[in-house]
Amino acid sequence: MEIAAATTQKTGHHRNTKAMIERAAPNFDLSFRAGIMGLSARSLERRLVEIVDGAGSRKVVDFVRCSYLGLDNHPHLIAGAIEALSSYGSLHWSCARTRLNFALLGELEEELSDLFASRVVTYSTVLAANMSALPLLASGHLTGGEKPLVVFDRFAHATLAAHKATLAAETAVATIAHNDVAALEDICRSNRSVVYICDGLYSMGGAAPMTALLQLQERHGLFLYIDDAHGVSLFGKNGEGYARSHIGQPLGDRTIIAASLGKGFGASGGLLMVGNEAQERLLRRFSLAQAFSVPVNLAGVGAALASAKLHRTPELQNLQSALRERTEEVDRLFPTSYAGQPFPIRTIEMGDEQTAIEAARTLLEAGFYTSAVFFPTVAQGRAALRICPTATHSRAEIEALANAFAPIRSKIRK
Repeated sequence: MEIAAATTQKTGHHRNTKAMIERAAPNFDLSFRAGIMGLSARSLERRLVEIVDGAGSRKVVDFVRCSYLGLDNHPHLIAGAIEALSSYGSLHWSCARTRLNFALLGELEEELSDLFASRVVTYSTVLAANMSALPLLASGHLTGGEKPLVVFDRFAHATLAAHKATLAAETAVATIAHNDVAALEDICRSNRSVVYICDGLYSMGGAAPMTALLQLQERHGLFLYIDDAHGVSLFGKNGEGYARSHIGQPLGDRTIIAASLGKGFGASGGLLMVGNEAQERLLRRFSLAQAFSVPVNLAGVGAALASAKLHRTPELQNLQSALRERTEEVDRLFPTSYAGQPFPIRTIEMGDEQTAIEAARTLLEAGFYTSAVFFPTVAQGRAALRICPTATHSRAEIEALANAFAPIRSKIRK
């Protein structure tokens, strides 16, 4: 098996948890002392939350949660969760999914399969979905019996990258620079079977070059595994997501899309979209979370069914439109490199970690909760503020956040 020179490949191990903790611990300590991490709160209307601590409680506008359409506290989803619990009289069954499942979960998977034009298998989290699918990919059972070279995008989410060592015990694993289509094509030319693992929308901003990746798939038979946790509900007539909306009918047998039911979708859990019944059957029989873990709890199932119903109404398009407007408002008021791109994740690079943490603390004191992000979420020395506008933020809230941020601008390291 050949690996193009454009890739980076470590031998022996793919993780160094000890070094990661040693480098990151001081900044986590500083963040907790500054009171910007580990907060306890309850949700109020729209994006308001009430933070509860030793000093009492206070209301702030939340720009951290990834419920981009504001569905996580939508009354229809709350009612759906309650109805499911009331009807079944149970929260979850503590047994393997290969043995026993709630009938309501089957209804949800059929509804999602129709909604997203694929075969859908649900999981308790996207992490569980990735943990379940990736070893099967490495085994060759989804690539015609030939073990593939598994190539990770350098910025692939931690819930993907964490499995490199496991996959490396099964097959060859490589990592390439972010969105490096040329390097990926070189690899495809040199290897008969290649799997590329990436995000659809990246959690710190940016997106996969879907058109170019699909062209590689057409030319070289590339297998695409795309984690579109941040894209579902935000794109497509039925909210099928950033990645799925780029792919025509059918999904095909060389693409798997992982997605979240707990971000734009507003409920709880994760899922895999696959292209045929044979792939679905393999997942249901041999994926780790099917045999050794539990499914989405019944409240999450009820909420997801309610959300799926809402996804078939004009309200979805109205919320998608409102989200685009709020994102444009952020772009008008904040300096980021992602201005004009159609996804609602914006990062303002601050440079050093202490500056980012202090900026988040200052904004929180002004009534706005944002994320200070630093290593290992981003590279060392590239700390940033992450802001997530949603459809249910008001223009006034975004303008007020910009006003509170204005004095911080001078502290950004150029």
